[in-house]
Parts: sequence; structure tokens; C-alpha cells
Amino acid sequence: MKSGVKAAFASEMADARSAEAAGDLALAKHHLERAHILGQRWYAAHVKTHFHMLRLALKQSDSKEARGQLVRMIGAGPFHMAGWVPVGNTGGADVSATLPMPIPSDLQSHLEGHSLRNGLIVRGILVVMLFAAYLLFRQ
Repeated sequence: MKSGVKAAFASEMADARSAEAAGDLALAKHHLERAHILGQRWYAAHVKTHFHMLRLALKQSDSKEARGQLVRMIGAGPFHMAGWVPVGNTGGADVSATLPMPIPSDLQSHLEGHSLRNGLIVRGILVVMLFAAYLLFRQ
């Protein structure tokens, strides 16, 4: 993750924590959605935002959102391996997990020039190697 987007992601996550601590859960979700937009191209950051969205949903006793976040946490891996994420998607269970959305103008500059398809061949080789190791070592 480039330093500019990393700093913006960290800032949104910190703002989400601050809003949650202040009891403003709607604002916390807003910042987590912005963090999701910034981090969805990087697997660890992507899953981290879904984890915090899940935690927030559990705090709010929102079972629909919690189920949606669990599904998204599980689905993030295969979609990343395939090189596809719905750009701009806010990551909440209130929107389709496959719906691309406009990126807010103040976040666009952080994401210019990056494509999840970068490294697709390397990820493909990794999948083949993992599958080959599975076939070799299964009992």
C-alpha cells in the first residue's frame, strides 16, 4: 500500500474508532465505509475493515449487517485472488457486495494508477502452487 493511501486509510480507521468511542456509531460506520473504499484493493486492509464493520454491527445488535460482514470476510479472499473487487463499494451489508460505486472525490487521488489486476499472474502461480502442495501432501 502506497504511503498516501496508507495514511488516509489509517486516518479513516482512527476517525471510526474515535466516533465509536464517542457513541456516534453512524459516524463510525461512515468512516469504516471510507476506509473500505481505500483499503479494498489490499487484502489485509480489506478484511480489517470488514472485521471492524462486523464488530460494530454486533455492538448495535444488527444481525443482518453482522451476517453480511461475515459473508464479505469469507468472500474477500477468492475475489482478491481473481483480481476483482467492486471499486468504490462501501462494504456495508446495505449494498450489494458486487456493486461498483463512485469513489468520493476526496479519496480518488489516493487510488489513481492502482489496479488489483497488478500481480494477477503472481497470485495465479501462488494458487497453482498451493493446489499442487495440497495434492502432494494430502492423505
